[in-house]
Amino acid sequence: MNLVTLLPFIVLIGAMFLMTRSAKKKQQAAAQMRDHMAPGAGVRTIGGMYATVKEVGEDTVTLEVAPGVHAIYAKNAIGAVLEDAEYNRIVHGAGDGLTIDTPVVPDDASSLTLDKDADKSADEADAPKLDLGKKDAPEAEEPKDGRPGDDEPKDGKADGEAGAK
Repeated sequence: MNLVTLLPFIVLIGAMFLMTRSAKKKQQAAAQMRDHMAPGAGVRTIGGMYATVKEVGEDTVTLEVAPGVHAIYAKNAIGAVLEDAEYNRIVHGAGDGLTIDTPVVPDDASSLTLDKDADKSADEADAPKLDLGKKDAPEAEEPKDGRPGDDEPKDGKADGEAGAK
């Protein structure tokens, strides 16, 4: 066999080895992080909830998600153990006196739009609004004498129908 024919297989096996090795290292780091959890530590679950560790069991962790509210989670559900400063900054909003120089974006767009009535005169502002909605077509009125109108032929047949005169 030629080395050129074996080269793609060698590259594929090497890539698979490197991918599994990095995934195994990440799993070991996560397991070590979960094993070193201690009561009082701030954590983030894989669902994005922040809580304080109250008790650590064999496979479970009791978390205080709100004052007086305890929940039991699997250790595998803990996404990260946070440092105290980071946990307090995220949960309690305790910052380091950060100032934001960027403008604050409003919750709604009302302050971003111009007041449309400010440019109009008093007559235009008081004028009724034009309704562009679809309305039913007015019904054709029947003649009062009961006879068909001038548009219809007397025998009831129109041009182009069989038997038209």
